[in-house]
Amino acid sequence: MKLAVLKERRPHEQRIAASPETVKRLVGRGIVVSVERGAGLGANFADADFQAAGAEIAADPRACLDGADVVFKVRRPIAPGEAGEDELALLKPGQILIGMLNPLMNRPQTALLAETGAIAFAMELLPRITRAQSMDVLSSQANLAGYKAVLDACEVFGRALPMMMTAAGTIAPARIFVMGAGVAGLQAVATARRLGALVSATDVRPAAKEQVESLGAKFVMVEDEESAQAETVEGYAREMSEAYARKQAALVAGTIARQDIVICTAQIPGQKAPILVDEAMVRSMKPGSVIVDLAIESGGNCTLAKAGEVVDVDGVRIVAHPNVPSRVAVDASSLYAKNLLNFVMPLLYKDKPELNIDWDDELVAGTLICRDGKVVHPLLLEEKA
Repeated sequence: MKLAVLKERRPHEQRIAASPETVKRLVGRGIVVSVERGAGLGANFADADFQAAGAEIAADPRACLDGADVVFKVRRPIAPGEAGEDELALLKPGQILIGMLNPLMNRPQTALLAETGAIAFAMELLPRITRAQSMDVLSSQANLAGYKAVLDACEVFGRALPMMMTAAGTIAPARIFVMGAGVAGLQAVATARRLGALVSATDVRPAAKEQVESLGAKFVMVEDEESAQAETVEGYAREMSEAYARKQAALVAGTIARQDIVICTAQIPGQKAPILVDEAMVRSMKPGSVIVDLAIESGGNCTLAKAGEVVDVDGVRIVAHPNVPSRVAVDASSLYAKNLLNFVMPLLYKDKPELNIDWDDELVAGTLICRDGKVVHPLLLEEKA
């Protein structure tokens, strides 16, 4: 069995879908691993590191994919009509592609992927069950994004975060408000607390209150009958009604006006990110304040945020870096590589390096989006029907 690890070609992407550690594990199972030349440089993994782990170094993507049974990627392949070289044309029928393929937001490209005859698994669709925790790419990457969001805010914030008592006077602690208390939001809360800020957070899910308060932050939320149903069975935030959104906006508006830093993390899988901070809220903040929008790639939580820019609105800076996990590429790659390793190992025979996929397995069925030239995932078929 051969496994190929391709170089990522999308803008702002520095991660790689394998690490020397995971390559060594794969090679130890008798798998031939081919890594495209230079694929790990953005994550500080040299070709020599992969060679030392037992991998072959391929000169280009075609050589890397030649004879490959399984293909590891971080982002979905570039499709015809998108900027960059057509990567779908390189895939062969029957090859297994595993990565963060974002099929719900890219349905036409997913249909083109199916036409290649490749078998594709989208790791974002992994069922949220105990057995899948070590494979959860959303959590591993969001955790780093929440951490980095606080550091990105500090980079443009003109003050210190903790309270400091000096002979020249006392510096008041910065106030940080985290909007969205999922994995990214909770890590942002924890990081801001470690740096000494006064932290508060909000989320539409009542269960988040205990998590936020356990980290030493204050929880801000509209509590009513709708909020009690604000979480899906899978643990994601449910899209709320316009009436609830107005009440929540009214509650947080006053809170935002008193903050030094606001970090927005709210996203709904497969949908446009909800608007949490409008222009009036931005202008209510004092000059020198900072907003970080982690949801910019799915539309953004702040109406004035612009992807890839730091916007200045009357002294309030709005930071909207795309692909924030890639800004911590070394650790993001290492964690993502382990997620993929933990996913692919159960797909093999225990005593030989060959695929033995149980198509009825909950994790396999939950992530499988393309097979036999067709789009097969129920979530993708529902909207087509």
